[in-house]
Amino acid sequence: MRTPPLTVAVLAIALCVVGCTRNTVHSDQSKLAPGQVKVALVPGGPHPYFQPWKNAMQQAKTDFKLGDVTFNETSAWNQTTQNSVLKSLAAQGFNAFGVFGVSPDTINSTFGDLRKQGFHLASLGSCPAGDTDNADFCLATDVRQAAYKAAKSAIEAMGGAGNLVHLTGNKTDSNTTRRIQGVQQAIDETGGKVKLIQTVTDIDTDLQTAQKAVADLIAAKGSQINGIVTTAYNPAVASAAAVKAAGLPVKVVAIDDDPTILDDIKDGSVAASVVQNPVGQAYIGSYALSKLAGGCTMKTSGQVIDSGSFVVTEDNVDTYDTQRQQQTSQLRKDFDDKYLICS
Repeated sequence: MRTPPLTVAVLAIALCVVGCTRNTVHSDQSKLAPGQVKVALVPGGPHPYFQPWKNAMQQAKTDFKLGDVTFNETSAWNQTTQNSVLKSLAAQGFNAFGVFGVSPDTINSTFGDLRKQGFHLASLGSCPAGDTDNADFCLATDVRQAAYKAAKSAIEAMGGAGNLVHLTGNKTDSNTTRRIQGVQQAIDETGGKVKLIQTVTDIDTDLQTAQKAVADLIAAKGSQINGIVTTAYNPAVASAAAVKAAGLPVKVVAIDDDPTILDDIKDGSVAASVVQNPVGQAYIGSYALSKLAGGCTMKTSGQVIDSGSFVVTEDNVDTYDTQRQQQTSQLRKDFDDKYLICS
């Protein structure tokens, strides 16, 4: 799903095109009025998770009186493609970027070179691998904590003991590593009562890939499985449907709030889902970028900020979004009070 990034040489040439055609960008963007701020949100590729960014971005444009906004998820999960899209958007006049980097291991090179041109950047939905972020800030789910919550919910639904399977995303993604750690933490806390019998990675490319993987898993080990915890979108939808169709007494804990997942929570076929906050990422990410473009600075450059995750069960399936909206409002307050310095 993730491919090697653009070479340094080609990236330098590509960004020179941006820099050479906008050689006064740094001075022009030192203090922009909101109407001069043009925000581009650029996921690494097509995925259902990013769809709420579109409406949230438009709401941010209205509420914060931004000059323009655009959404470009690129045609494929390819760092070269994403770099080309960023270059093109900069040439079109967009001057603030929220980016879900295709390659967490090397996206900092892209961020660093774009910042040299005077652009403001947020890593949205995913932070770079390691401890350094060359974007102004990262606003994303604390994926280890979210996976821990999901595994705890699955273990509780299993009655505190039994065999658990973890379904997740790309093995080389640093977020997947963190999710695996969160699930393992919850299992370790059971003192051996819960056994992780398999972790299945690389099945979040699309729904069809996830469906095949889940079908193979159930055919091979269905009678051994007491619980399934999913920490990626497509495997969540696939596992909920497969377990329900098979009539297995397997407790499923999903991720995100696909409508089918919410319906399955209501009818009891899914025990819970850990819902993230993509709306808050896009809305507050755009807000913070506009403040930075207006002359504010981050108190800590590269600050990592948790956008929130929420356990949804039958008890709160009809009301959880209120909590998510409250978290989004709190994020804006936190940027104003904790993260930004504005003269």
